[in-house]
Amino acid sequence: MKTISIFGLGYVGCVSAACFANAGFKVIGVDVNADKVNLLNEGKSPIVEPGLDELLAEMVANGRLRATQSCEDAIRNSDLAFICVGTPGNEFGQLQLSALRRVSQEIGAALKTDSRRYTVVVRSTVLPGTTLKTVCGPLHAEAGAYARSRIKVAVNPEFMREGTALKDFANPPYTLIGCEDDATTELLRTLYEGVKAPFIVTQISTAETVKYVSNTYHALKVCFANEIGDACDRLGVDAQEVMRIFRMDTKLNVSEAYLRPGFAFGGSCLPKDVKALLYAAHHLNVQMPLLNAILPSNNGQIERAINTIIASGARRIGVVGLSFKADTDDLRESPMVRVVESLLGKGLMVRILDANVAIAKLTGANRRYIVEEIPHISMLMCDSAADLVDHAELLVIGSDSAEAVQVLEQTKSFQTVIDLTRGWLRIKVDANVQKRAAA
Repeated sequence: MKTISIFGLGYVGCVSAACFANAGFKVIGVDVNADKVNLLNEGKSPIVEPGLDELLAEMVANGRLRATQSCEDAIRNSDLAFICVGTPGNEFGQLQLSALRRVSQEIGAALKTDSRRYTVVVRSTVLPGTTLKTVCGPLHAEAGAYARSRIKVAVNPEFMREGTALKDFANPPYTLIGCEDDATTELLRTLYEGVKAPFIVTQISTAETVKYVSNTYHALKVCFANEIGDACDRLGVDAQEVMRIFRMDTKLNVSEAYLRPGFAFGGSCLPKDVKALLYAAHHLNVQMPLLNAILPSNNGQIERAINTIIASGARRIGVVGLSFKADTDDLRESPMVRVVESLLGKGLMVRILDANVAIAKLTGANRRYIVEEIPHISMLMCDSAADLVDHAELLVIGSDSAEAVQVLEQTKSFQTVIDLTRGWLRIKVDANVQKRAAA
């Protein structure tokens, strides 16, 4: 049975580690953050993801999963390594690859005196050409003579959404491998034998690019659905019904994912990947007028929400949901953080309900972000739906969550509700009310 080492215990790394362990492999998680390593060794998840806590606890308890800060320990005791470290973008979209380069160097150094055939798989999201330059170059240089013949590199992009990552790992659209070595391809095929999805093998640069094309298209779909929602609102047409019917055409309109009118997109993938692709295109003098419109369109949704709230004249605002998506703790590029910051800047009295973003629960980048960038927001958090409702003249629903349902059920007749999910939750609330009435 193969042992897998996974470098980087963020969303992709933690979920991949748990799922590979669940598939029967032994897994060693590696991270420079001692808190993450300690949490995983205690069977606790460093991130918020439905079902992950339970799965990690089970895998640690049965001895299939452990974590370490030592690269040498992980490489010495494993047969292949997955690199899942973050590749954040700067304000212009340029990827920051220092962590990827450092891990590649450390793996190469650990393999310098090791004569085994070893495979390194890049699962981090990177632009085409990055694996050969930023991974293979440092890796082979540190490993020394004959490294190219015994250390093989492949690319295996992930297609997991935060909030449904465990399901997405088990049921991806396909398993994509960028590799030019048949033996490495077959090794990776054995890892995914239990995943019922097409196994696609292509060139490394193609696999790198597919991830960006996918995420850019997802971002485009969000903006498309929201702009259609805007038009329908002005025309007096039911946007949800229009798009429900539109999504039924799975032959020409592709699929229903991301095609529901709602609020702006955020998170660690869509904004970063759209910016990175545009940055690369700009430096190649490639004109992309449609894709260049995605981020301004998304920003327009945020500005419209802010202006609508301010125009209401309400002073006491209650906000449900601070993370970019329900059932996660991820604050990166969250549109709701921008909304709250703008309202506070206008002198409004804002309170927030989001149990996943309680400061005591956060670790790593999310904790650092809220402590360093928005420390005042942590002091505005409410403990319950009742507390939020008691505070607010106007309630802003920013996420499709159980907390939002609770708030809507407790809303008083004099309170105004601005639902940025565009009415999606009302169906749940009405169903709950009818159920109680029948009882």
